[in-house]
Amino acid sequence: MDLLQLLGRFGILGFPIIALVAWNRGWQRRKTYMALAAFWVLVFLSSVYRRAGGDPVGWRNFWIAFALIGGVGILYGEGVRVLRQRRAPDPAAAPAGTFRAAELDRYARHIILREIGGPGQKRLKGAKVLVVGAGGLGSPVLLYLAAAGVGTIGVIDDDVVEGSNLQRQVIHTDARIGMPKVFSAEVAMRALNPFIEVRPYHRRLTEEIAVDLVRDFDLVLDGTDDFDTRYLVNRACVAAGVPLISGAITQWEGQVSLFDPAKGAPCYACVFPVKPAPGLVPTCAEAGVAAPLPGVIGGMMAMEAVKWITGAGEGLAGRLMIHDALYMETRVIGVRKRVDCEICGGREG
Repeated sequence: MDLLQLLGRFGILGFPIIALVAWNRGWQRRKTYMALAAFWVLVFLSSVYRRAGGDPVGWRNFWIAFALIGGVGILYGEGVRVLRQRRAPDPAAAPAGTFRAAELDRYARHIILREIGGPGQKRLKGAKVLVVGAGGLGSPVLLYLAAAGVGTIGVIDDDVVEGSNLQRQVIHTDARIGMPKVFSAEVAMRALNPFIEVRPYHRRLTEEIAVDLVRDFDLVLDGTDDFDTRYLVNRACVAAGVPLISGAITQWEGQVSLFDPAKGAPCYACVFPVKPAPGLVPTCAEAGVAAPLPGVIGGMMAMEAVKWITGAGEGLAGRLMIHDALYMETRVIGVRKRVDCEICGGREG
């Protein structure tokens, strides 16, 4: 008795055997069904061949028919796969204010927080945040805003990734050295969360574009390392009526505050009315910086942004947080508006 005769007479026993193998090996349902279907076709054709008398012509016709049926099955499967891919929606194109199942799973730890919940996560999804600088502070800020589900994140920076950045600028990689920082940051944010929109601006923030750019966003986070840009960002935010979360670091110390004169808090110029003399406050490139420090301060900036957007807790408006990482001391001091401030005038918006 040859193989085809065995298949014809005892082929039905192959179905539970295949099912047992599939269960034992953990095959997916689709793979199991395909194996069962292929075996059924083989049994059916072997039966046809036996009834044809087992002659050489029947043998040849058997394999021709088997190849044709198998080819049709493969083409059908590929056609279904292509159609499903075409119908599959872009995960970043979900309707505003709604969440896909994958997003609900992604943000579950936020949604179960009493202070954020579903409404807070919706506010995060609908928020538009601009980050000035994609360097040491911008790196953790951008990563955590993306992870938290902030719907639209803008980032402006005219610099490119350099090897010396990688000691602390964790959003970039060695493979992206030479790439503009905003595009490197975009790659990392989209890889982390495909459900957000990223707006990279590879250019320097100037007086000509600052106010118009800021007006497109609900909140600005400034992580730059030069005072001219900090004052420029503050002027633009005051003019546009947009709150500003500003952070700064050097060596082992950092600070964070929320500046929102439209809601009664001081602006950056109220607290720091005069730019320090050259050399008095050296940059990170001049004085060095501990690698984790930007992560600590940047994480606090991102936390303040999430709190401001969702309305959770108490923010740093009217307060300045100062962190000393070398001695692990953190203190918060009160700050207030100056009635003679040249930028906000000490008045509410």
